[in-house]
Amino acid sequence: MRTAVLTILMLFGAATAAVAWSPAGEAVATLTTGRPWVSVTVDPSSEAAIIHAAIDIPAPPQKVWAAMIDCRNAARMVANVTRCQILSQGPGWDVREHVTRGGPLIPSIRNVFRSDYEPYRRIRFHRVEGDLRTMEGAWGLIPLNGGKGTRVTYENRLSVRILAPPALIRAGLRKDTPRVLENLRRIVTGN
Repeated sequence: MRTAVLTILMLFGAATAAVAWSPAGEAVATLTTGRPWVSVTVDPSSEAAIIHAAIDIPAPPQKVWAAMIDCRNAARMVANVTRCQILSQGPGWDVREHVTRGGPLIPSIRNVFRSDYEPYRRIRFHRVEGDLRTMEGAWGLIPLNGGKGTRVTYENRLSVRILAPPALIRAGLRKDTPRVLENLRRIVTGN
């Protein structure tokens, strides 16, 4: 339960990444087998988790995009999301609130974040308010096979206000991030 809540927080929410990440080497080799690839490291200057992840989805970027920005899919992607609500929006952006179900060791967590959209290519997000300390990153959509497939990339810098060892939090993110990516693939493909 704890790691699922942390994964929810990781995936939805915070300030803009300066440089877009793209998988290479080992990551690409893993992706071509159909499996998601995830790396979780620590930012030594802040103890924030640095997450890089990717998955290949056999669907065009437009279809993946539609699934990603639809609030109704938030709970299907991450099991502990109990609410996704768009609080405000304008051309090319919105501010969303996600609330997660808590448990015995982790409280319910409220995360409000702004997303800036480059349709079918990139979603940059950053924390606006809520229970997280830091959250900033981006989703990327890279067309594959002439646009018949999509490589979804994810990068995030995350720190939480939860009394848990940072190594435990990173282990939870390594475990749950692939599940979230696989859930996105299931939503998009119907499998």
